[in-house]
Amino acid sequence: MRYRYYGILQIGVYLFLAMTPLLVLLTGHDVHGRGFWRELAVGLGFGGVSMMGLQFFLTGRFQGITSPYGIDVVYYFHRAISLVAFVFLLFHPSILLLSAPATFGLLNPLSAPGWMTAGTIALFVFALIVGSSLFRLKLGLGYEQWRLLHGFAAVTAVALALWHMIGVNYYLQGYVKRGLWIALAITWVMALLYVRLVKPLLMRSKPYTVESVTKERGKSWTLVLRPEGHGGMEFKPGQFAWLTIDRSPFSIREHPFSFSSSAMHPERLAFTIKELGDFTATIGSVTPGTRTYVDGPYGSFIPDRHTFSGYVFIAGGVGITPIMSILRTFADRHDLRPLILFYAGRQMEELTFREELDRLQERLKLRVVHVINCPPAGWTGEQGYIDAEMMGRYLPEGRMAYEYFVCGPIPMQQGAREALEKLGVPPEQVQSESFNFV
Repeated sequence: MRYRYYGILQIGVYLFLAMTPLLVLLTGHDVHGRGFWRELAVGLGFGGVSMMGLQFFLTGRFQGITSPYGIDVVYYFHRAISLVAFVFLLFHPSILLLSAPATFGLLNPLSAPGWMTAGTIALFVFALIVGSSLFRLKLGLGYEQWRLLHGFAAVTAVALALWHMIGVNYYLQGYVKRGLWIALAITWVMALLYVRLVKPLLMRSKPYTVESVTKERGKSWTLVLRPEGHGGMEFKPGQFAWLTIDRSPFSIREHPFSFSSSAMHPERLAFTIKELGDFTATIGSVTPGTRTYVDGPYGSFIPDRHTFSGYVFIAGGVGITPIMSILRTFADRHDLRPLILFYAGRQMEELTFREELDRLQERLKLRVVHVINCPPAGWTGEQGYIDAEMMGRYLPEGRMAYEYFVCGPIPMQQGAREALEKLGVPPEQVQSESFNFV
């Protein structure tokens, strides 16, 4: 309940910060003769720039912002609201040009004032940001390349937009209005400096060393990190962190991975990583002794937020990783609440942590249900896909008192949510997490 009210408060703060500059700037000036369409266009422009500036906070991984929802939800919101802001910015010149065709002459950079050209370039840069984000994979942009482009382009676009607004000057007359935008610009710069300078410096003061690299089933590797000169990192079971391996903490080459170790041992961090992308394909070649930096913890995929009589976990592939952190933590806590794990995979041999899950059934009140898509000869267990009928055979009558955690490929998550809905499980008792936001 506390997180819900906190989340509602944050939404209110966001709306206030996004709309206040618009309300302040559009009052106290003479609108006689300027017309409705011009005022609408100006309002959309101010609103769009204000919303774009706030994105520096949404993408800064500030734990106070991400804790009520989880960082994946915040990133999805960032993506959606950025599209809304871009539409506002796109309508700003479009309405002006349609309502006053004479303004077309201001688009000529050879004769237009510098502040006008700055606004035109800003719009094109914002379009570049949106286009490269929506079609990154189709454009063949690697994650690091896109992230570098995204960061520099965002700073450039917002700076050019502010130059354009100051150059127009009509709506920034007076100390209050101009001071408001100066204050906003300073807060955006401070957020950027914290993310790009202060946070890396803090990470640099707490380095880690790769202690071991262990091959697991399912083309996965477990990296165990030990802290250098500090006590490690406290985290909640089910959370994740960004790793920067064999690079400076100022590097843009960092990637999010779930903790797979017990939260009861902050002095020993383990991350189990599957060979999937260009970076993870070489994860097995990391050597012990490699210096690593950890930014975290993040995520709300944790059972400690609420108290339930039991838990049901639904995992697919490497989605077992955060669930293993939860199970290992429960075992170290001697938590004997009933647990059910549905673990889906293509083949039995590909199921990561298969042997340890067998051992955990002896330490916990845990039942593991393996669901194999391509079962071996003589297989008598569950096969195919996880659906409502299958789960209904294992879930207890009091399943409404359980919390449900789903982690795996997006199609599997969607199928699991639909199945749980058919079984009558309230949506607020179903937690899921994916890293598609990167």
